[in-house]
Amino acid sequence: MSKIILDHAAPQRRLFLKGLAALPLGLSAAPLHAAKTERHLGFRHTHTEERLHLAFRNHHGYIEPALKRMNWLLRDFRTGESTRMDPRLYDMLHAISIACGGDTFEIISGYRSPKTNNMLRKTRGGGVAKRSLHMDGKAIDIRLVGVDTIRVRDAAIALGAGGVGYYPESDFVHIDTGPVRSWGPKKA
Repeated sequence: MSKIILDHAAPQRRLFLKGLAALPLGLSAAPLHAAKTERHLGFRHTHTEERLHLAFRNHHGYIEPALKRMNWLLRDFRTGESTRMDPRLYDMLHAISIACGGDTFEIISGYRSPKTNNMLRKTRGGGVAKRSLHMDGKAIDIRLVGVDTIRVRDAAIALGAGGVGYYPESDFVHIDTGPVRSWGPKKA
């Protein structure tokens, strides 16, 4: 017999996560200690084995050299093309890592060139959107090391900040900065 556990903290946790997502827009100009305001991310690209751990934001805002390094890491590994990724993705990843307790994201897919997107549409059928937000630098497919992808999915949905796709058979979560929506199985 399965046990149903009610999580009375869920509404408060959702509000907390939404607050984290809104923080980039609401930082005051008051001087703050860098240690309190720096945001860090860690990555391992599953196709290239490249790793990157860095601060991408501080009390002054986004750190441009860090954004450039992350943009390069998230390039289309098939063609070598890169683009400027939407920095809001990095804020979403940071909020997800805080909510889930992980610190290194495995990258399955970041930027996709139109050529790569067309190739994937032909070889994988209906699982790849014709106008994928990956081609605009507004989407990323991830895992969080040591965290079940269902927890990552739930944390991303709780942000209420964009699209969230759950692919349990491939063990990854898609997040994007497009309209708020979700897809994939609702239960693990």
